[in-house]
Amino acid sequence: MNGRQFLEMLSRLPPRVWIQAILGLIGFVVLAVLGFAVIAGVAAVLLVLLLAFRAKRWILSFFRRDVEPTPPARPHHDGKITDVQFEIVDRTNDRTPRP
Repeated sequence: MNGRQFLEMLSRLPPRVWIQAILGLIGFVVLAVLGFAVIAGVAAVLLVLLLAFRAKRWILSFFRRDVEPTPPARPHHDGKITDVQFEIVDRTNDRTPRP
């Protein structure tokens, strides 16, 4: 079946089929747009809630006075601390033979 035969077959379809196809396509587009809108809406609500919670904590931190400041975090290490000293030797003018 070539393209011309396909178009002739489509032109012979009754109007009821055309109307159903058009309504189905419109329904599909509406559902796709609404689905995207719902996903975007949920993401926006979650983002606003997160920002509101962070802003609340930030604002309350201005009015809270700590009696003693929190100590700084200690760096984590596995007990192996190495301190190395080194010296750079310039051998460009050295006349001793190398092994």
